[in-house]
Amino acid sequence: MEAMIADIQSSTAIAVGLIFAFAALGTGIGFGLLGGKFLEGASRQPELAGMLQVRMFIIAGLLDALSIIGVAFAALLLFANPLLAALGG
Repeated sequence: MEAMIADIQSSTAIAVGLIFAFAALGTGIGFGLLGGKFLEGASRQPELAGMLQVRMFIIAGLLDALSIIGVAFAALLLFANPLLAALGG
């Protein structure tokens, strides 16, 4: 029984690490693309820079929200693992 619990905990730790890594990677790529496209749009039409900036910040908030949801899910797995409850432990 202890071996099964240890296996689940070790697999959960690896999964949490992967969730953190992919959340950071996806957010970094998203912010890079977002910033690049904003600068392209603002340099092509400077009169629209204010409107583009507002929309950029809205999308940036959504990007952050997505990664925070991943971190919350990882914290759930780390501290209240539902897989351990299935074992009765």
